[in-house]
Amino acid sequence: MSGTLIIGIVAAVAALLLLKFPMKRSWPVAIVCALALLISINIEWIKPYLEVVGTTLGTNVVLGIAAIMMLVLLFLKVPVFVAVLGASLLYFLFNPGINQIIFGQMAVGGTESASLLAIPFFVCAGVFMNYSGVTSRIMDFCSAITGRMPGGLAQVNVLLSTLMGGLSGSNLADAAMEAKMLVPEMEKQGFSKEFSTVVTAASAMITPLIPPGIAMILYGCIADVSIGKLFTSGITVGATLCVAMMILVHFVSKKRGYAPIRTEKLTLKQFWGHLRPALLPLCLPIIIIGGIRLGIFTATEAGAVAIIYAVILGIIYRELNFKLVLQACKETVTTTAGIMLIVSAASVFSWVLTKERIPQQLTEFIVAICPNKYAFLIAVNIFVLIVGMFIEGNATMIVLVPLLAPIAAQYGINEIQFAMIYIFNNAIGALSPPMGTLMFVTCGVTGCKTKNFIREAVPFYFLLLIVLLLFTFCPPVTTAIVRLIYGSV
Repeated sequence: MSGTLIIGIVAAVAALLLLKFPMKRSWPVAIVCALALLISINIEWIKPYLEVVGTTLGTNVVLGIAAIMMLVLLFLKVPVFVAVLGASLLYFLFNPGINQIIFGQMAVGGTESASLLAIPFFVCAGVFMNYSGVTSRIMDFCSAITGRMPGGLAQVNVLLSTLMGGLSGSNLADAAMEAKMLVPEMEKQGFSKEFSTVVTAASAMITPLIPPGIAMILYGCIADVSIGKLFTSGITVGATLCVAMMILVHFVSKKRGYAPIRTEKLTLKQFWGHLRPALLPLCLPIIIIGGIRLGIFTATEAGAVAIIYAVILGIIYRELNFKLVLQACKETVTTTAGIMLIVSAASVFSWVLTKERIPQQLTEFIVAICPNKYAFLIAVNIFVLIVGMFIEGNATMIVLVPLLAPIAAQYGINEIQFAMIYIFNNAIGALSPPMGTLMFVTCGVTGCKTKNFIREAVPFYFLLLIVLLLFTFCPPVTTAIVRLIYGSV
């Protein structure tokens, strides 16, 4: 026993120093990983003692400690999967009668769903699209459509995010790309840095709502909801938000005198000249939704089709070479690995929740205090908005969706409507202080100060709340197109 303890301590110290200095990880991450290594090496003789402590404390106290530990780690900016796995491991260690092998089985088994293959496929397709010259062609098309509107480049920004959302699926990638491409040009044309940055960050919110948004794939896998139907609903949800933002940008630009890109009317020949280069990329969402609905391929297979389509576009445009292919594959692997680690942690956490009947108990409590579904939806909106201000969206999805989705079903709320409301709440959280990822990504690229960003974003926050209320109290906005295409929801 003393030998394994010494080996564990040496290994833990080595891991701590390796993570902190050569790998430059934060102290919380290094300490958590070192402790996990120490416990795993000495698990055989440590667990009996921990089980005695767990029996004394009781299951509810252990669950409470695990939940507090997870929240503390998340606030310390420890990676989401480490925080969730750490809290779940605490439950397994202190709970007598539960073999820790289940922990490993659930962590591995949770990533083996065929539906999850859609994530690397669509991530890869989006990366290839960015390297295939698609972005510049779509931006040129957006300029042709919105060029005569007040605040022309700001309108281009919103429309480009909407159309690129149908290709990339990643809001952070979209925000970083447009912050580099459009904000400097907007500043040259008289837009303030703050307004340019806010428009870029706010419009990037549309990306996870447009098919094939990664958030919809994750939600569908966690809550067992049809990904194809979520993609279909995303068309109207994303389009609604796009139109709302363009209206707001119109009035702000009119008030501040932000000029359009051009004043002359676009002829039909000129319009076709801008549309033709962007036509093939714009067909991708139609191919994905149409193929899934007609039964030609599943949502997972649609991702593979999207990759082939992106490669063909790269060949047609002659902008994709071997070096870019390798770079795209590298980005796909790193992005997918991060997402799948989160999914793995979610599987373990969901098992713990199910074992302790937490969703059922929470359902009974909420049903008792919320008289109807609208009171429940308002409570969910407020709660998820507040949580999203502090915790990253994927983390809240792991923790809250397994709890809230069954309750929504108990109230008779359509699963597609609730999914889109939840995803939209997460998107708002990504824009909101103090932890909004979209805010920090765009401000980091453009050099905008956070306090100036928040002040400039106030009208957008009010707009987002109005749109959220529309999705909440008007179900057809999220479900009508699904009924039209699928015949039922």
